[in-house]
Amino acid sequence: MALAVVVGAGAGVGSVVFRWCIKTFTGLLSGHSDYSSSPGASNPHVPWLGPYFVLLTPVIGGLLYGPLVNRFAKEARGHGVPEVMLAVAQRGGRISPKVAVVKTLASALTIGSGGSVGREGPIVQIGSALGSTLGRVTRATEGRTKLLVACGAAGGIAATFNAPLAGVFFAMELILGTLSAEAFGATVLASVTASIIGRASFGDVAFLNLPAFHVDHLAQYGLFALLGVVAAVVGMGFARFLYLVEDACDWLWRGPEWLRPAVGGLALGLVLLALPQMYGVGYPVLEKATEGGYAVGFLLLLLVGKMLATSLTIGIGGSGGVFAPSLFIGAMLGSAYGIGVHDLIPGTAGAVGPYALIGMGAVFAGAARAPITAVVILFELTGEYSIILPLMLAIVLATATSRRLSRDTIYTLKLRRRGIDLEGPASGAAIGAQHVGTVMEPLPSALPAITSLSDAADLLSLSGHGALPVVDDTGQYVGIVTAQMVAEALAEQPESAPALVGQLAAPPAPVTADQPLAQALHILLSANGTGVPVVDAEQGKPVGWLSHQSALRAVHATA
Repeated sequence: MALAVVVGAGAGVGSVVFRWCIKTFTGLLSGHSDYSSSPGASNPHVPWLGPYFVLLTPVIGGLLYGPLVNRFAKEARGHGVPEVMLAVAQRGGRISPKVAVVKTLASALTIGSGGSVGREGPIVQIGSALGSTLGRVTRATEGRTKLLVACGAAGGIAATFNAPLAGVFFAMELILGTLSAEAFGATVLASVTASIIGRASFGDVAFLNLPAFHVDHLAQYGLFALLGVVAAVVGMGFARFLYLVEDACDWLWRGPEWLRPAVGGLALGLVLLALPQMYGVGYPVLEKATEGGYAVGFLLLLLVGKMLATSLTIGIGGSGGVFAPSLFIGAMLGSAYGIGVHDLIPGTAGAVGPYALIGMGAVFAGAARAPITAVVILFELTGEYSIILPLMLAIVLATATSRRLSRDTIYTLKLRRRGIDLEGPASGAAIGAQHVGTVMEPLPSALPAITSLSDAADLLSLSGHGALPVVDDTGQYVGIVTAQMVAEALAEQPESAPALVGQLAAPPAPVTADQPLAQALHILLSANGTGVPVVDAEQGKPVGWLSHQSALRAVHATA
């Protein structure tokens, strides 16, 4: 608890410093506190250049952060969250402390010089690096170090966006990938501590200033549902386009990596000259879109422009997040969609604003596949509760559609392209490369479904296994029964307790003989017993048994 508070305080202070750096570099390089609020204006520092100064700012920024990242912390390049996810999943939560400093400067320079990226990825990596460093200094266990990394991520999100709940769920849903009482308690402490520091510095106001929204007609729910599906397609399209542009930049560039952001900055400058609304994060443009300040054609142009500008910023080696661009793209999509349906069915569609807000959440959910975070963060960013029901509907449909379209999210796709599977073994791990069939044990004797619970208890106690397979009267496999299940059933009142093991048996997640051992371990570790059956991939019949001991024998076999 004490360490969680310390990490939260560090993340809160880090977010204050980070936002100050962004504001300072933006003012120095553009002459405005946020150039996207006055697109096309000249820079008062160099008024003789007029709006053409945006051709130079990405180059200057690239010359500053390119050598910094290449020399001190190459992992600070890009949007940051995948690196934190990898550190938690396969590296014991270890993140270099240099990342916090380098990421702060590199991301602030990227955004201040016109890079069209967000603040959430950098602050997550900054806070996580602080948590990891504290874990090593205090000699915390690996599990506690991972939790401190998540606390840093939660605190960074909470302080930067004044969204304490969103910080908690972001950390558990995306960083830890699990929901538990311990993780919830620790991340809440970090998030609250960081939020107090953030509110003391930035004020206790909603991050986005949007008009009040409400649902006028029940038929709008159908329109919101359709928007959720469309937003999922756009969100996954953004993820694919992002890495397509990154591949193109990798293919084109043949010079030293430290010079790549500066040379690539020329291309980004051309985009900013054509669409100055893409300069920096772009929240003023987003707010204007939700208020109906743009025509449909220009909204679609801004949508495509944001995809290009963000992808180009990251592709040339810039440092920044993809959360804010996802919100921006969603707002443009939602506003265009809202105007379109309003023109088609003006008596039913209602105002444009709710569609923009729902589009923001749905595109992020489609890209990141984090529905709880999407719902909570949109509520906290806007302070608007009246739209929560259609927001939940659209986000769930966007998440489901995204899952059908791709196995990866915008975060995990970056890692998979590098040959890294978060559910697989770490590089060089002793367990993981083998297949289940090479280490599984013979199948233990099955229990008939008509076996009484008292008899099952005796057989389980003598079997040496914490679980046994169960077959029906025809010999068909129906599932497994564990010692814990039997003990809990025997402890119930006689009138409510099951009498036979067939009433308790349930099949676990399937493990097949040709499955990688590292993938099967996730299922084994989540099982209540000490083993799970290995089933035939085609017929679904048990052919062997995987236990913790048989998995450990894989280490002995490779030693």
